[in-house]
Amino acid sequence: MNTIQRIAKNMAVLFLARIASTLFGFFYVMYTARYLGPTNYGILAFALALNGIFGVITNFGFDPLTVREVARNKSLAKKYLANGIALKLLFGTLTFLVVTLVVNLLGYPEVTVKVVYLVTFSTIMAGVNNLFNDIYQAFEKMEFMSIGQILSSALSLAFALVGIKLNLDVLYFSMVYLIVNLIVLSYHIAVMIWKFVMPSIEVDVRFWRNVLREAWPFALTAMFISIYYWIDSVMLSYIKGDEVVGWYNAAYRLVINLSFIPGIVNMVVFPVMSIFHISSKHSLHLVFEKYFKFMLAIGIPLGIGTTLLADRIIVTIFSSEYIPSIQALQVLIWAMVCVFAKLPFVRLLESIDKQSIVAKVTGIGMVENVILNLMIIPKFSYIGASITTLITEITVTTLVIASVYKSGYGIRKKHFLMYISKPFISSGLMGFFVWRLSHVTRNLMILIVLSIFLYSGGMFIIKGIDKEDLGYLSKLKVR
Repeated sequence: MNTIQRIAKNMAVLFLARIASTLFGFFYVMYTARYLGPTNYGILAFALALNGIFGVITNFGFDPLTVREVARNKSLAKKYLANGIALKLLFGTLTFLVVTLVVNLLGYPEVTVKVVYLVTFSTIMAGVNNLFNDIYQAFEKMEFMSIGQILSSALSLAFALVGIKLNLDVLYFSMVYLIVNLIVLSYHIAVMIWKFVMPSIEVDVRFWRNVLREAWPFALTAMFISIYYWIDSVMLSYIKGDEVVGWYNAAYRLVINLSFIPGIVNMVVFPVMSIFHISSKHSLHLVFEKYFKFMLAIGIPLGIGTTLLADRIIVTIFSSEYIPSIQALQVLIWAMVCVFAKLPFVRLLESIDKQSIVAKVTGIGMVENVILNLMIIPKFSYIGASITTLITEITVTTLVIASVYKSGYGIRKKHFLMYISKPFISSGLMGFFVWRLSHVTRNLMILIVLSIFLYSGGMFIIKGIDKEDLGYLSKLKVR
């Protein structure tokens, strides 16, 4: 199987799996948020946000490093897995101690503290599970990762429905994360024994030093990203209360769910780009450019369509209790569009061993995000937090793109403008017709289907994705 066939196969497997797991996850969030209500859902969202910030300690940049190095040398799989498990358990213990200190110093109620503890234990288990996914990714065996994702999301939904049926409280819903991660860990161990290597725990201090030296830029990047992704929910919880966090996270979780699209491409393309950095600079640039083009072709219509239909999306999914979430969604969706545009450039820098640049840029974004949140949240609450997230993403995206151009891998200006303008033209036409049609029907699914049809037709007419793209991909080979 050649390179492009492997990419196509892995993309298809991951795409189908992520559609399934995203659907399960979507219904999990919908049912959980509706059942718990904004206040209790806000408590759970705060615990997840706090662990989103400090969970980076558990992972410490091991995941992208493991993928990159094992992709280049498959014989390192056992070494990275065994030492990675030991390191993640060690750093996971540190994570729990830090989270415990923070949540108690902030003076939260007992129920919130217990929810945080349970979610923290699940975060540590999730970190260990990620190592197994790293090995699958490095070997380009995405089907095993896909099964794990579906298993995780299906179990979460099943346990949530049980909790709703039995009228259980928020503590149960926080425990679901831990139970699911333990079950998925059992699955990963079985697959690893069956298909790859015997999982073990190894303490090789010399290896640890080398890994930590290579991993720290990834860790810094992850820390900076986690802070500016989750600090707003933590600040909102402390300054404005649980209900506001619930409103904000209803919109935020919907937007985050959309990240499965670039996430799929990332998992498939990153190992390939890492290899091409060594074997074929031409192929590396080609993959990168097409990656960027396809991300814009998907991200821009999502931004315009979600902005127009935000009111119906929120009320249909979460009920009228979450009406305040509408404005947040209309702002946050454009932050996700920036993520779509940014990630090809991030992955390029990481694949050419310039992850320190990504760390610096995301560090700037983190500082900007924290300062703006401190200034804006007290006055403008969750809407201010949404605006801050968007401003931060615009800043980071701009700096990452500029860094790639300085590294000599930039996209030609003519192509760059064309990749942006064609999706905007098609999305603009789609938006106009959807806006007019929204006065005729209030059915959300009809409007979404019409949006997809109109946008696809517009892109076909103006050749937003043309035969040349497919021709390039068919010629792609490792040289």
